[in-house]
Amino acid sequence: MADSTEYVPPKVWTWDKENGGRFANINRPIAGATHDKELPVGKHPFQLYSLATPNGVKVTIMFEELLAAGHKGAEYDAWLINIQNGDQFGSGFVAINPNSKIPALMDRSGDKPVRVFESASILMHLAEKFGAFLPKSGPARTEALNWLFWQMGSAPYLGGGFGHFYAYAPSKWQYPIDRFAMEVKRQLDVLDRRLADSEYLAGDEYTIADMAVWPWYGGLVKGALYGAGEFLSVHEYKHVLRWTNRINERPAVKRGQMVNRPFGDPSGQLLERHDASDFDTKTMDKLLAAKS
Repeated sequence: MADSTEYVPPKVWTWDKENGGRFANINRPIAGATHDKELPVGKHPFQLYSLATPNGVKVTIMFEELLAAGHKGAEYDAWLINIQNGDQFGSGFVAINPNSKIPALMDRSGDKPVRVFESASILMHLAEKFGAFLPKSGPARTEALNWLFWQMGSAPYLGGGFGHFYAYAPSKWQYPIDRFAMEVKRQLDVLDRRLADSEYLAGDEYTIADMAVWPWYGGLVKGALYGAGEFLSVHEYKHVLRWTNRINERPAVKRGQMVNRPFGDPSGQLLERHDASDFDTKTMDKLLAAKS
């Protein structure tokens, strides 16, 4: 169905600040800092600057899984970056991630601080540093990386494509919604076929591939993204649902979803985490138990 008024692109595009839609106030066609702001630094080896979006949750899940597996060196400070307020454009954040996207990490565990940005890069960095949740070599490692980077290439069609036009655009247009709904359902079918033959995405073992894919596609099939569960008939993807529910029961996954979460039920929020000790983990487990 064609729009009643067809858009004719100009010869030269110019930025219209009043283009509407959710997040319009923070979108701009240039990079760099908009204001000076230093980032806080805590006492632990890793400093994470993030928000509990699907991309941010990947990394807090990884940290919580590392701590649950006994890697004491994985203690971290988590600092809230409110992207609605433009915190990602502060000079301190831009120095870590010139792309101004969460999550961003400073690894201060060595002689010199190392910046790590992009969620897949952070997951790989931590997996290799601790020798955990990623096979060291061979076909199993390659398969884990296949699915890790599948997520990085696929999720923009889910979030920036389908999610934007279905939930955030100032008006509903059939063409982009149909286009991206078709692609998201194709992606869900890719996952469902894989998980029909495999316990986890990379095989029998839970890896960073599952941590990367689960917040996006697990959230989608559980109805937590864009209110689009019924629209996309997510109940059809039985194997994705089985995998989603299994991962959702992991205590570290439950804890990871609480960190840097300023929205939802206050009992499920931990806006910033600055003590990754055993006591703090037990405290969060008690919060989760009280909520369930």
